[in-house]
Amino acid sequence: MSTIDLDPFARFRHATRARIGLGRAGDALPTSAILDFQLAHARARDAVHGQVDFIALANELAPVPTIRMRSRAKDRTVYLARPDLGRQTNAADLPTHGDRYDIAFIIADGLSASAVEHHAVPLFKACTKRLGGFSVAPVILGEQARVAFGDEAAAAFGAEVAIVLIGERPGLSVPDSLGAYITFRPQAGMRDSERNCVSNIHADGLGYEVAADKIVWIVREALRLQLTGVDLKENAEGATAALPHCET
Repeated sequence: MSTIDLDPFARFRHATRARIGLGRAGDALPTSAILDFQLAHARARDAVHGQVDFIALANELAPVPTIRMRSRAKDRTVYLARPDLGRQTNAADLPTHGDRYDIAFIIADGLSASAVEHHAVPLFKACTKRLGGFSVAPVILGEQARVAFGDEAAAAFGAEVAIVLIGERPGLSVPDSLGAYITFRPQAGMRDSERNCVSNIHADGLGYEVAADKIVWIVREALRLQLTGVDLKENAEGATAALPHCET
C-alpha cells in the first residue's frame, strides 16, 4: 500500500505550507502537530514584538547614507495599541534641507522585525541596481513605523515616489515576510488605494530579483503615468497584478 493510500493528504503537502490533514490522536491533534503549531506561534509573536537593530542595518547599507526617524509611538506597546501613531512622523526628526529626489526608500520595522533584518537590505540593493539615472534620497530608517509613515517622511525630501520596505504581519507559516509599498507623490493623509504593494518577499516566497523587477516596473510606470494605486495595474511581461494592499 502506497503512502498516498495511507495518507491522502500527502500529495498536497508538497504544494502548500498550509497545515492540512494533520491527523488525530484520540480526540486531539498528534503531539508533533501541536508542537509545530506552538513553535510557529512563538516565532510569529517574536517577529511582532522584536526590535530591529537599526545601527546594524545602517552599517549593512553603508556607504549609502541613512537617516533614522521615529514615529509618534514611543514604544512597541503603544505602537501595537495605537496604529494611528505609527503612521505619523515625529516632526523633530524631519529633515529641513531643500534637496529634492526622484525616489525615497523608507525601511520600516512594521510588524516583523525579522523580515526587515533578513530581507530589507538585499531587496534595497536589488532595486537600486535597476534604478540607474534616478536620484535616490538617503534611506530613511523608520522605527515603530507603519506604511503611511513613509508618506510624510518621503515628502520631506520632495520625493516623487516613496518605496516603503516593511515587515508584514506574520502568519503561522511565514514569520518574516517583507512587503514593498510604492506611492506616487507621497504626502500626509494619503489613502491605501493610492499605493501599490508587492508582498510576500521571503525565502519561500518572492525572491529579491523578481520583487525588484516588479517594484522598479511600478516606479517607472508611476512616473510615466503620474499615479499609483487602483489605476495602476502591473502588466509587465510574465508578471501578475500588483494590486493595492491594506496597510500593515
